[in-house]
Amino acid sequence: MKMAETIATQADIDEVTRQLGRPARGILAISARCVCGRPLVVKTNPRLPNGTPFPTLFYLTQPAATAAISTLEASGIMAEYQQLLADEPEVLKLYQAAHHSYLQEREAILDVEEIHDFSAGGMPVRVKCLHALVGHSLAKGPGANPIGDLALEALSWSPEICQCV
Repeated sequence: MKMAETIATQADIDEVTRQLGRPARGILAISARCVCGRPLVVKTNPRLPNGTPFPTLFYLTQPAATAAISTLEASGIMAEYQQLLADEPEVLKLYQAAHHSYLQEREAILDVEEIHDFSAGGMPVRVKCLHALVGHSLAKGPGANPIGDLALEALSWSPEICQCV
């Protein structure tokens, strides 16, 4: 179930820093939380404080989730999802809509010329990074990203069970 996006507190930023093992950068909000309340997905500024363009609007931070997605990626499932886009025009149409929605939301924050038509995860026609696609699904809820939704269903990890450490 999608929870409301919240403004990131200093405690949230500190937790994300702990989760990442490095200083958190450019956090605008917490777009999804673990059932325990810790940050799961952050919304980031399209341009980091040092000026670097940052296309990943929804950044997955929870270590158990990122590890499970890495394992899923290693299984070769991205090739299956890529084939699904080739075989199922309706899935491709929904994936392209996810791309456009992603761009609109990011550009409403800041239109960064260097990343103007680039969203995340390979959208609108490739499957490149399940971390970004699952982060998008978790941030926006079911139906926002069809490939992110499929990957979320295939994971050994669940947003319904706290695995924070």
